[in-house]
Amino acid sequence: MKLASFLLDGHASYGVIDGSEMVDAGAILRVQFPDLKSVIAADALDAVRSAMATAARLPLAAVTLAPVIGNPDKIFCVGHNYETHRLETGRDKTSYPSIFTRFADSQTGHGQPIILPTVSTMLDYEGELAIVIGKGGRAIAGADALAHVAGYSCYNDASVRDWQWHTAQFTPGKNFPDTGSFGPWLVTADEIPDPSTLSVTTRVNGTVVQSQPTADMIFPIPRLIAYISTFTPLSPGDVIVTGTPGGVGAKRQPPSWLQAGDVVEIDIPGVGLLVNPVQAEA
Repeated sequence: MKLASFLLDGHASYGVIDGSEMVDAGAILRVQFPDLKSVIAADALDAVRSAMATAARLPLAAVTLAPVIGNPDKIFCVGHNYETHRLETGRDKTSYPSIFTRFADSQTGHGQPIILPTVSTMLDYEGELAIVIGKGGRAIAGADALAHVAGYSCYNDASVRDWQWHTAQFTPGKNFPDTGSFGPWLVTADEIPDPSTLSVTTRVNGTVVQSQPTADMIFPIPRLIAYISTFTPLSPGDVIVTGTPGGVGAKRQPPSWLQAGDVVEIDIPGVGLLVNPVQAEA
């Protein structure tokens, strides 16, 4: 199933993508399950399937897609998780993944603008595969990790590099409003039994700037889940953004920064195509 969060006439809901339609399961289930995170936490996909029989069907073009999970308790991002990106950044090899955090209110949805802040001239793209936790836990074994995944989505961890580089800490450059694009939907884990068989491609204005198979991750998804869940409990709806391939704008010669009017696509066949225009901050 493809699950999505959306807005219709200013009202939030969630539903199932069925071809060119949004099946508004949230309109039926919202008293018991107010949002997609609560559906995942209750393992209530069967309730969603049942609701599809009577739920309103809306043209997908009539709704505004929101971040797949707009209210995760935690968003973990993984740095330098592809060798091509580690090499282009000059980072040393490590035995453990580099983890930083993004705030939920920095996210935006498919089709919505990524905002170039007035205080920056160095906005960059980072195409990534995101996972959403379905079954929480602490100290999850790598062998069991994929059973804790609700599904997969696309993510553009757009980075305000000048603010990222103020110090060795990434947090400021990773949390400007409307820079973390998440969508267009969540593909449930039963449709992707092995996420290492996917590929991540980023295009800017139609030109491929990143492309790499997820099998090239230095720290595969089970290792990331095991590592993160060792230092903090994972909860349903938590998001892990698994790292970007080489080819970021900051490391091109000359550097290639996103400008207002650009269009960025994150393409993960089998998962989705996430598209966002870039817009200057008002």
